[in-house]
Amino acid sequence: MDRLVFEDRAYILASREAAGGRGINASCVLNNFGAKTRAIAICGGRSGKLLEEFLSHCGFECDLVRVRHEIRTNFTIADKQGLAVKLNELGPRLNEADCARIEKAVNQRLGEAEWLMLCGSLPPGVPVDFYARLVRSAQKAGVRTLVDTDGEPLEAALEANPTLVTPNQQEAERLLTRALITRSHFQEAAARIREMGATEAVLSLGARGAVVAADDGALWEVIPPRVDALCPIGAGDALAAAYVWAVRKTGDPVEAAKWGVAAGTASARLPGVSFATLEQTTEIYERVEARRLA
Repeated sequence: MDRLVFEDRAYILASREAAGGRGINASCVLNNFGAKTRAIAICGGRSGKLLEEFLSHCGFECDLVRVRHEIRTNFTIADKQGLAVKLNELGPRLNEADCARIEKAVNQRLGEAEWLMLCGSLPPGVPVDFYARLVRSAQKAGVRTLVDTDGEPLEAALEANPTLVTPNQQEAERLLTRALITRSHFQEAAARIREMGATEAVLSLGARGAVVAADDGALWEVIPPRVDALCPIGAGDALAAAYVWAVRKTGDPVEAAKWGVAAGTASARLPGVSFATLEQTTEIYERVEARRLA
């Protein structure tokens, strides 16, 4: 849009449709960085046919699990000043058979995986412990896990001890049932979330970067350079994906968090829901700082 306003006229300057969802977004970033990735998603109805068409040109492999009902469409509206609004449909209600097919599709791929990234909200009808079950299955297969979700599914997943969780500020506030305002609040929150069951926790703070509670208990603040953001939607997905890409290469959670923050920052500079290339991310990474906290 030219601007986001209430009770006045605004104009659409450009629009586009694309395959979306946190997991597909993460696969887009990993593919941009040259990593091999496979996205697993549900697919149904006319929107599902469109999703399948988009994914046929995405450059990475996908397993689509068919469901009877129409999958959801989400809307992102952004203006030239960097303001953005994201409107998400609830999505189709899944039954027990649908959940079983999704779980089977994931379990069949664990033997070839290094990481299982469980990304996004759960559709209506899916048990809140669904991600927790998949975390336990991955652990049995020796696969590391990242959980990027909200509410009760996040709380349940933490009880299964995932390798990493990456909540944003609002998700952390809901999980801990408290407001997070100051730097000390962010530090306490990251440490507390790790104590709830994750090996590592990265609290994503948008333009303020992230706070990392590493596997050794150390706390780190990762600070991005100041940039002009056009659309921050999807930056958290970029952070999670770049973290996994970098930790595979370096084994260092702090370096991985720096790459994650760089990818999120570089993606926020792009119009619409777009994801930075490795070259664009590298340019930001060189200006990202990491400070160990007392």
